[in-house]
Amino acid sequence: MSSEKIDASGAPKPVGLYPHARRVGNLLFLSGIGPRDPETDGVPGLELTKGGNYASFDFAAQCHSVFQNVRTVLEASGARWEDLVDVTVFLTDMKRDFQTYNSIYAEYFKDNQPCRTTVGIDSLPTPIAIELKCIAVVPEHLSIH
Repeated sequence: MSSEKIDASGAPKPVGLYPHARRVGNLLFLSGIGPRDPETDGVPGLELTKGGNYASFDFAAQCHSVFQNVRTVLEASGARWEDLVDVTVFLTDMKRDFQTYNSIYAEYFKDNQPCRTTVGIDSLPTPIAIELKCIAVVPEHLSIH
């Protein structure tokens, strides 16, 4: 079965050589999606000092941004939020951020409850605190934009 590469123009640019998503039949696999702003490439809620330390940090802002970026990639792929069936969440500070993440997640997924795995990790490739890896199931007759 062949697959189709999807690049979402409204999403942040990937930080490596990979597409935003790849569709195989009616399965849609999203690459890791973070909270970076697609316009500025900055991280919402994060301000760093010149030395690279946190000047300000708002994890909730990163959560809302990562969900918007996932939605953007889904829509560019011919899918909807409701089509998500599996979400893997990577948090760089589980103790600090899980409760906030879990609360905001519940707001976004109150009507659709995909499977979910949450993993604590040491770091991500950019100075973000959260990244999502998602799988959706979409009708095969939908065309990709």
